[in-house]
Amino acid sequence: MDIRAVKQRFEIIGNSAMLNRALDIAVQVAPTNMSVLINGESGTGKENIPKIIHAYSARKHAPYIAVNCGAIPEGTIDSELFGHEKGSFTGATEARKGYFEEANGGTIFLDEVAELPLQTQVRLLRVLETGEYIRVGSSKVQKTNVRVVAATNVDFSEAIRKGKFREDLYYRLNQVPVFLPPLRERKEDIALLFAKFTTDFAERYKMPVLELAADAKEMLVNYSWPGNIRQLKNITEQINVLEQDRLITAQKLAYYLPHEDFGNRGMVITGSTSSQNNFSEREILYKVLFDMKNDLNDLKKLVGGLMQSGVDFAHDAGNAELIQRVFSSDNQPVVGAHNTNSTGVIRLPQTAEPVIEIEETLSLQNSERELIEKALKKHRNKRKYAAEELGISERTLYRKIKEYNLS
Repeated sequence: MDIRAVKQRFEIIGNSAMLNRALDIAVQVAPTNMSVLINGESGTGKENIPKIIHAYSARKHAPYIAVNCGAIPEGTIDSELFGHEKGSFTGATEARKGYFEEANGGTIFLDEVAELPLQTQVRLLRVLETGEYIRVGSSKVQKTNVRVVAATNVDFSEAIRKGKFREDLYYRLNQVPVFLPPLRERKEDIALLFAKFTTDFAERYKMPVLELAADAKEMLVNYSWPGNIRQLKNITEQINVLEQDRLITAQKLAYYLPHEDFGNRGMVITGSTSSQNNFSEREILYKVLFDMKNDLNDLKKLVGGLMQSGVDFAHDAGNAELIQRVFSSDNQPVVGAHNTNSTGVIRLPQTAEPVIEIEETLSLQNSERELIEKALKKHRNKRKYAAEELGISERTLYRKIKEYNLS
């Protein structure tokens, strides 16, 4: 079957190889009764695959029911899926059919299937293997003929390892796997999707169609889209409603793109104005001073340790001046430093006690504190990114937070 016809029928936009592969698998497996497991991040459009499978199967005239397993409370999920008898629990005033009974002969789509409780997973496994189920509060075994298509954004190997999902159920659901790629791996489709969405919203809101400047298009394509197609659609709608000027530049687009995501996936990769993404010159100077102070402290500790251990400095007498400058701001001789001998070696006896004076002015401390506060605020208290911005380790940042009593 022509994939283009499938895309047109279900309004699927894109030409990436991974998307085409997913659609091709869906069409090929549709005439069979095999279970299909769709995996992909939230917002990638997983709900389209079971519709395609149902539409091109022999069950297309029978019921199609989509169930969001994550939206049903654990206490009622068995009743929703398999039905219940009157009086089986408080509030069960009459008997009720479950989704597997209602969908008999058709297809049932279990979205967020990894959210099912373990007890319900046992019941589902029995349905998949034998077609049998029992209503809640009943002892009568009933039969159903249902095609199951499931979807998840969960790493099943991790869920199985933690005992949150049954391994036997996973293999039974995963007869045919389908993977939908995230939007950041479909860069060639991003501009097409934006054009489709902006056309739809322009028609809906009776506005001219948005147009992307070259720099805005580059920013759009290089953004990582942690929310995938759903996020792109929402942002496109925001821009359509809020922007009077229909030509969208990178500067305007940057206002709508979050600079951080929920797992370091959605960073704006392309550049923008220095006022938005970079520290000011004064803050850069603070950072340089901050780094210099750390380097000086490290050097003092290193040389002090060597002096205490009686290490020979096999260099010329010029080292004496360097050591004096490190340990004394007024160029006074280092305690215990001796003149060079005939071999040009400066010997620092083991009894020498270095005078280490760490000079931290109040101004520098305040500047350092201010810089750390701004980095934490910029990155919403995410220490990993703040430490990267400051050019220090997370451990050092944590120590500084405690030192300055920052919340």
